[in-house]
Amino acid sequence: MKPRRTKIVATLGPATNDAAVMTGILKAGVDVVRLNFSHGAAQDHIANTELVRKTAKELGREVGVLVDLQGPKIRIARFENGKVTLNVGDEFVLDAALGADEGTQATVGIDYKDLPKDVRANDVLLLDDGRIALTVKSVSSKRIVTIVADGGVLSNNKGINRQGGGLSAQALTEKDKEDIVTAAQIGADYVAISFVRSQEDIALARKLLKEAGSDAGIISKIERVEALENLDGIIKASDAVMVARGDLGVEIGDAALPRVQKHIIQRARDLNRAVIVATQMMESMIENSLPTRAEVFDVANAVIDGTDAVMLSAETAAGKYPVKTVEAMSRLCIGAEKEPSTQISKHRLECHFEQVDEAVAMATMYTANHLDVRGIIALTESGATTLWMSRIRSGIPIYGLSRHEATRRRMTLYRGVYPIAFDCGLYERMDINKNAIQLLQDKEIVKTGDLVILTKGNTLDVSGGTNSMRIIAVGDAL
Repeated sequence: MKPRRTKIVATLGPATNDAAVMTGILKAGVDVVRLNFSHGAAQDHIANTELVRKTAKELGREVGVLVDLQGPKIRIARFENGKVTLNVGDEFVLDAALGADEGTQATVGIDYKDLPKDVRANDVLLLDDGRIALTVKSVSSKRIVTIVADGGVLSNNKGINRQGGGLSAQALTEKDKEDIVTAAQIGADYVAISFVRSQEDIALARKLLKEAGSDAGIISKIERVEALENLDGIIKASDAVMVARGDLGVEIGDAALPRVQKHIIQRARDLNRAVIVATQMMESMIENSLPTRAEVFDVANAVIDGTDAVMLSAETAAGKYPVKTVEAMSRLCIGAEKEPSTQISKHRLECHFEQVDEAVAMATMYTANHLDVRGIIALTESGATTLWMSRIRSGIPIYGLSRHEATRRRMTLYRGVYPIAFDCGLYERMDINKNAIQLLQDKEIVKTGDLVILTKGNTLDVSGGTNSMRIIAVGDAL
């Protein structure tokens, strides 16, 4: 059976702290773990990373580590009694001057103190993922007076969105800047930036990462209207993007979300970047051992649309069934990948290629999709060739062979790419192809008589040097 192509990102938390559970979720198919820096201390994340890497090594797996920065806290503060019930027509005040724990039936504090500067009369503020809607009546320097349009129970620390977007909070907070240093210390493979608005946010994050000694890839979380307005620029500046459907859905409205999700996935693929679909994919499995039928279709549609990865949040971090949840998601991905459209591509057939390694990658995938090929073997320094290959819809597995651990972990996010440790420097130049193929034979991935395509560069230690493609029958003299 062909391996699963769509990657699984799983969030770590109290439910995964146990070594046996960590082993279970990695065996079940987790490719990348997410450390949510909105929760937990730096030492907790360091310990989790050590556990992941120890377990992955024991299992002979490559597993990426994604640090997800908290971003600006655009939330209400807390109530004296923990929660209130708001009724339609009630007047309710958001007060930037109120103490953090002094909320009452009539008013509550806010973490984001500049919120009064960002709203106007008649704006609609959506709280708790849109469950509570407040129409702004008036605004002063510290107070926003609203009328409850959609009521319900409102509890502590719930998020605030402005319908249609427009909040000016910076993507990177002082806490995020400190957390970037921690991400560098633990050797994160990816760092996700919350509430990205423009390319400048990404440039700053990359600069801070470099200063901290990290080459981690940057994932931009698309969760603001402003990000959609700058989508292509953000994608190009990033290494990957995440469709963060929680806040995004609140800002643009649930009816627009499916169309926008499909558009983001397609633009990411068109622009040769990886893409993750996140938020509530298997939400019911926090409490239940099976997904709902709606969740089955949600995961399958993301896979069919071409996402690189699907993400689990509270389902694995705090849910009752973290291992079963990963197993279910893996099963759904494999089922969706049987849809013929996931293996047929016209991507870039009419494009002009500007780089030799890009042209080789595209030629390899065209050949693989029109020939009975068992697999593609890509000898790679940076992983760029495998990323280009993975943009093409195909049922042919791509084996990214690299001596660099960081490159192998980066490739864990790419759809249909399977990283394997292989050091070209250990062999004579004429023996490299033979030994690369032998490695896959030893792993029982290919057998004598199978056709494979092998790509590499004449200069093996240079990033971006891939310039050759060879079709080889396993077992033939090389």
